[in-house]
Amino acid sequence: MRALSNADWSFPIPIRYGPGRLKELASICRDAGMKRPLVVTDRGSRELPFIGAALGILSEAGLTAALFADLSPNPTDREVASGRQFAERGGFDGVVAIGGGSGMDGGKAISLTIGADDGLWAYDYDLPPQQLPQRKAFCPIICIPTTAGTGAETDSTAMITDTARGIKGCVWHPLHKPAAALLDPELTVGLPARMTAWTGLDALVHAIEAYCVPVWHPMCDGIALEAIELIWQSLPTAVAEPDNLAARGSMLVGSCMAGVAFLNGLGLVHAISHMVGAAHGTHHGLTNAVLLPIVLEFNRDAISDRVPKLCRAMSLAGQDFGALHAAICEILDRHSIPTSLSALGIENPDIDTLALKASRDPAAATNPRRASLAELQELIASAFTRAR
Repeated sequence: MRALSNADWSFPIPIRYGPGRLKELASICRDAGMKRPLVVTDRGSRELPFIGAALGILSEAGLTAALFADLSPNPTDREVASGRQFAERGGFDGVVAIGGGSGMDGGKAISLTIGADDGLWAYDYDLPPQQLPQRKAFCPIICIPTTAGTGAETDSTAMITDTARGIKGCVWHPLHKPAAALLDPELTVGLPARMTAWTGLDALVHAIEAYCVPVWHPMCDGIALEAIELIWQSLPTAVAEPDNLAARGSMLVGSCMAGVAFLNGLGLVHAISHMVGAAHGTHHGLTNAVLLPIVLEFNRDAISDRVPKLCRAMSLAGQDFGALHAAICEILDRHSIPTSLSALGIENPDIDTLALKASRDPAAATNPRRASLAELQELIASAFTRAR
């Protein structure tokens, strides 16, 4: 099967795919000019085998490496500042961001700010490019996903919690791109079934929202549809058969493709999920999965032209919205996704504040249906009661 073979791709950045390719990490670091790489991950991944394996590979190759793992599941700007200080004090000349979305987002943000005179939010995604700091070079970064969900490995953007404003914000710079992404499906084999489902559904949401963005971008559309097909076919097997390397590989590639596709934009699932996660610390992929059906229903009329191709990518018998919505609800039920945001353990949510913050999230601007503040308030309130 193709998912068990090695492949090198150059779009949109250099990508090395294949089982067992973590062993090439040292040569990839050298190609990026690193002699002292800093491995960055989240607290929950600190003791996992792939961290020790990565550090061992770098050490055996004669590279001086260390680990920074002081990142929470929703990385904060304060944690990024600590990581930057750690890197600068240790004289590290590159970052290897490894893990799920938190490890890669935190690693990218640390790399973005190493050696800079500006604070993290000088790189706010909402700023016009001409207002971003003008820099000649950035600390190089290599991204290694260990979950098939976030798709964060090929672009420069990083979602970070702004502790002052209480929101999730996006930071980036157009010249700060990963030097390489390493996709090794063996690293995802140990992921528990529940996390495999949550992260896999996150990737599915990425691809669906990216495909529904009301901007003509046939390249991103094609990538999104192929991602949906791969994820839809492979996710049940990856959950039920955790050692199935072909399914794990297909999920990893599908997730990566979904991450490329959403460079065109996302939608209200993410606009709301970002703010719920920032305020209540919920798992991003799980929150996205809960929100998907109710947001699809909200967007129903605006995505009518997109529905048939979505259904075909999922190999559904029907081609209408009812078939699409029912299939989405069925896969969420199959993987025990809660039917409301309140089931995530959130108490006394401030609906008005969440709606206001979500309305200002960049993902809200590319939702296929424009939502007023009152509509967002109603949508979020409904999602806390019942989202499907």
